[in-house]
Amino acid sequence: MTAATSRDPWTRRHRKLLVWTVASIALLLVAIASTGYGMARHFNNNITQADITGLVGQQPVNLHPQAENILVIGSDSRQGLGDTYGTGLVTDQSDTMMLIHIPANRQWAEVMSIPRDSWVNIPSCKMGDGQMSSPTQFKINEAFALGNLYGNHTAFGAACTIKTVEQDTGIYINHFIVVNFTGFQDMVAALGGVEECNPTPIDDPTTGLALSAGYHFLTPSQALAYVRARYSLGDGSDLERITRQQAFVSSLVSRARSELANPLAIYRFLDAATRSLTIDSQLGGIIGLYDLDQSLRGIPSSKIAMFTLPNYPRADVVPSDTANVLWTQPEDDQIFASFRDDTQASSSLFKATQPQPTATSERPGKFGVSPSPSPSISGRTANQNICVS
Repeated sequence: MTAATSRDPWTRRHRKLLVWTVASIALLLVAIASTGYGMARHFNNNITQADITGLVGQQPVNLHPQAENILVIGSDSRQGLGDTYGTGLVTDQSDTMMLIHIPANRQWAEVMSIPRDSWVNIPSCKMGDGQMSSPTQFKINEAFALGNLYGNHTAFGAACTIKTVEQDTGIYINHFIVVNFTGFQDMVAALGGVEECNPTPIDDPTTGLALSAGYHFLTPSQALAYVRARYSLGDGSDLERITRQQAFVSSLVSRARSELANPLAIYRFLDAATRSLTIDSQLGGIIGLYDLDQSLRGIPSSKIAMFTLPNYPRADVVPSDTANVLWTQPEDDQIFASFRDDTQASSSLFKATQPQPTATSERPGKFGVSPSPSPSISGRTANQNICVS
């Protein structure tokens, strides 16, 4: 993707916020670490590190070892939250998934959001009881859930997700970062709340979230309900929720930046944030996160592309399935090839097109399923996404 992809001011601001979102913890850790080794060690010890090399099996050939592909997974755990956000759950869920590509030359970057309702091929994975699951076709977030069955093993969930993404895209994954939303409320609380804006009133009976139209400074519980809510907001789609979550995280990070002069607030924020992280041990803890930050911060914001993987409703080919989406072909295969080949994808692949119904039967392929036009949905900053056109 070139710098000409989008030059409007809100997009440039969003990209800057996106870079800071990905690297915010590293930046703040560096700032806090300067006050003492003991504090840095405390935050490093908060981070769960896992070696999953024995769980992912045979990986695709890594054609460009100096480039990096990092899978970021949002773990939507309900543990300790009672029945407010769902009942009958036996494992952690994954409602957010992004693949970050940092090229060998560190001159540009691409961040691809993968819809959780993507219908894909899921390989056999090791589960929490030590048994292997059967290969299946299902929505992509089932991979994380399968690995977490029988014990909520985040590392197993991450490994199964990596196996699935690698099998369906052919992209070699270098590292993973899992962010558990159980610490989300504590991060918001540490900052004294976070602002959001909605153009229409919100009345969600599932979570009890009720907001008038306009700007609001959300409490921790309101913030959690806001990023988790789906069916009662907008069109009820996961694609819209992806945009809303991206926007709110941008606001969260902006709020954290505004509190840099408040050591107590930043300490509490970092303590909650680092306790919410699980990363692969090869990434290297705080030092690895700092290196990731340095890789991203050296890239001009105009050279960072963020997009949602083009997709279309599975109902176009399976009328009974109104919940899931398929990946657009051949555009998505071309995007996957650019990640594998460490080249910038053409911006035309990300642009929205009007999906057309098709009579083509669904046919799983090497890198996903089914050809069809599709819309691509990009995230925005919180204020601009919701209340400013």
